[in-house]
Amino acid sequence: MRADPRPLLCIATPAMADANNGNWQTARRWQRLLSGHYRVALARHWAELEGPERPAALIALHARRSAPAIADWAREAGGAPLVVVLTGTDLYRDIAHDADARRSIGLAHRLVVLQERAPLALPEALRARCRVVFQSCPARAPLPRPRTFLRAVMVGHLRDEKWPQTLFEAARAIAPHEGIRIDHVGGALDAALGEAARATAAACPHYRWLGPLPHAQVLRRLQRAHLLVHTSRMEGGAHAILEAVRCGTPVLASRIDGNLGMLGEAYGGYFAPGDAAGLAALLRDCREGMNAADGRLAGLAAQCRARAPLFDPERERQALLDLLGELRPGH
Repeated sequence: MRADPRPLLCIATPAMADANNGNWQTARRWQRLLSGHYRVALARHWAELEGPERPAALIALHARRSAPAIADWAREAGGAPLVVVLTGTDLYRDIAHDADARRSIGLAHRLVVLQERAPLALPEALRARCRVVFQSCPARAPLPRPRTFLRAVMVGHLRDEKWPQTLFEAARAIAPHEGIRIDHVGGALDAALGEAARATAAACPHYRWLGPLPHAQVLRRLQRAHLLVHTSRMEGGAHAILEAVRCGTPVLASRIDGNLGMLGEAYGGYFAPGDAAGLAALLRDCREGMNAADGRLAGLAAQCRARAPLFDPERERQALLDLLGELRPGH
């Protein structure tokens, strides 16, 4: 039997299938996208791989959480290519305060970020090593949506970085008779936020906390929603945003770099981080003209359609292949 000629590539991810979080989804998707050109192995640390063959290159997700794998590779791999992917909290928090995260980005031959404003958060001396790779998902057609009320959905586990308190306060500012219904998908990683979600649901019949749901159900809810609401205070490049855009569902998002880099500077659906009143006003504006061709909702949908090609799987595949091609010997 002929040996497989594809080079071995390791993606070091701090989360595996049991976590089913953003890092795992990125690692698994990149494994699929690159499988035609590489044998791609996923592990928390490249040294865990079976067999004597050392990978030709390492892609490590998260500068702080994958710091041991990054440091060991830099010390032991003889200068073989090292790519460090900054996925969110490492970019917007850790590299400012954590020595391991700073060491990781300094060791990398290439840095990858997930949206177009992210390079601005890096030290200027490292930006030349940085490449933007937008995450992707297949396009999906919208499903029938209500015409008598506005359905908004928020997707994200209840934790501080997602700032769900903004949604809770907006729900309380909206009266049940206003024709706005809010579904909130995500597990309570913070028990206090789970209690706040339950209290909001008890006080506001138009708000439902659905807890964690299988990914297929989340996608169907996005396809049936008029809007995705995204309230994060810190974000590397939210998968929920690109999935909504690829479903034809516009977004209301906090004005932070992670969202600006996904949706564009000129996008018309931003509110200030933590501004529940501003979010409620945008929801009301979208509800008022939800069936009008020239309403805010239609305008946001048109802007999202223009961004949708950025999140195409073939575009992501080619960006990854180009990145790895830059690191081949002799390039």
